[in-house]
Amino acid sequence: MSLIPFSSQLIADVGISLGDEGKGRLIPEVADELRGTRAAVSVVLKVNGGANSGHTAGGIKLNLLPAGVVVRDAAHLCIGAGVVADPRKIWWETKPLELKGHAILSRLLIDERTMVSDFTHRLLDLATEDYRVKVLGEEPRGSTGRGITPAYLDEVGQQQITFSDFLAGPNFFARKLAQRADRALRTIQHVYRVSPETFAGFFDQLSVAEKRANTEAIELGVFTADEFDFTQFRGTTPFTLNLEALTATYWAAGTALAKNIGEVRELILREFQAGRTIIGEFGQAYWLDKRHGYSPNVTASHTYTPEFFESAGIPVQRIHTFGVAKAYDTKVGTHTFLTQMDDAHPLAIKLKRIEFGTSTGRQRMVGWFDAVEKGDALRYGGFQDVMINKSDALTHHGEWHGDLLICTSYQDAAGKIYHHVPRNEAVRKTLRPVYTQHPGWTEDISLVRRFADLPQNARRYVAAMMKATLDVAYEGTPWPSADKLPNLRYLGVGPEPSQIIKDVPATADLVKLA
Repeated sequence: MSLIPFSSQLIADVGISLGDEGKGRLIPEVADELRGTRAAVSVVLKVNGGANSGHTAGGIKLNLLPAGVVVRDAAHLCIGAGVVADPRKIWWETKPLELKGHAILSRLLIDERTMVSDFTHRLLDLATEDYRVKVLGEEPRGSTGRGITPAYLDEVGQQQITFSDFLAGPNFFARKLAQRADRALRTIQHVYRVSPETFAGFFDQLSVAEKRANTEAIELGVFTADEFDFTQFRGTTPFTLNLEALTATYWAAGTALAKNIGEVRELILREFQAGRTIIGEFGQAYWLDKRHGYSPNVTASHTYTPEFFESAGIPVQRIHTFGVAKAYDTKVGTHTFLTQMDDAHPLAIKLKRIEFGTSTGRQRMVGWFDAVEKGDALRYGGFQDVMINKSDALTHHGEWHGDLLICTSYQDAAGKIYHHVPRNEAVRKTLRPVYTQHPGWTEDISLVRRFADLPQNARRYVAAMMKATLDVAYEGTPWPSADKLPNLRYLGVGPEPSQIIKDVPATADLVKLA
């Protein structure tokens, strides 16, 4: 089928699982589709989150910078007001990429209202996890240690520092940072009850992690290892900081970005009025939204389409939303994972070889495709287009020859069937997935570029994923007309940008194959 025109110049790139869906991959595809038209992509906006949300585009791993980095003709890379950003992290990402030929600083605009995260937030992140485990006796939640939730807590408490503060005098910034540091240290010592030894170890722990994350930059000579040595901020006595060094370091990093700080909202409105396309790139996914996700295993920001307008600072209007998923599910953390595969299953073993977190490198859990989650996201969140990645990873290759499963509903011990996701985590823990079974395929699909050339079982599985999602979304109600159904616009059949199928039949025809 020919690709249906986008319904808006504003396109939201959102995950409909629990992150790691391949949202970064979508950006170049949309840009390529619109290249050469009046509506070409001119702005890619990072909407929410911070350096905890990793994404990969064109083989480049990113945290804070939007995936538009790899779209060389995208004129503007923006960081919105809904983001918390460490100015040092911006430099850590930008400089190595600039050395490799990617123009970033000439395109980068950071909203004046973007919140500044700093080293004190990272200390609080580790202290919170320590308190949770050692004092409360709970399971760790697997925090990235990037300080994102503590940074958003400052926003809620009206104690945030924004990038506009780097445009004022140093004394104002120093005073606000000193207040923030005092609150953090008192909280760590007296609320979280961290031991002096543990507190001292946080500095070493973060140093090791950041040096590892920036190994390539060190090897390229962009930075020395000292750049990532956080022990320089450790005070001379327990529960103190070298505030002078901390202030000077962050002031230098922030003011060096002064030319890149400004009004994102004005830029986006100008580009929109000129008829060009703006992509809002979201971190995490629908089921990690702090209000709609699986609390307490959620992120601290809003991860779905409406946040586009809050972060960009523009009026609410029509928007075109992409829902991005994988052909199977992955999760990290400690929340309930109803469709998790048995670790001994041959497919689980195979998938776990390729599933590691972009930000932390942690092993992801793997599971069967959960159409209940996807259908719920469609029913209550809404999306017009779909991208499904990593369908090639389900090819048998001789390891096993069993059926592929799709979760179409949940069932409790009494036999009650749930067609939507219960909000109560205690209820979710009592449920079991109800699966449909689908024959797999052994043919290599990584070279296939036309849907009709896929093996029959692969086509049927793709159709079954879409049908199951729609069955959940519209359970108890008639399906909308064919032109109102979400369209599977892109089907990933490999990790490379070229490994995409773009001629999937219209949804009304596709589901007939299931």
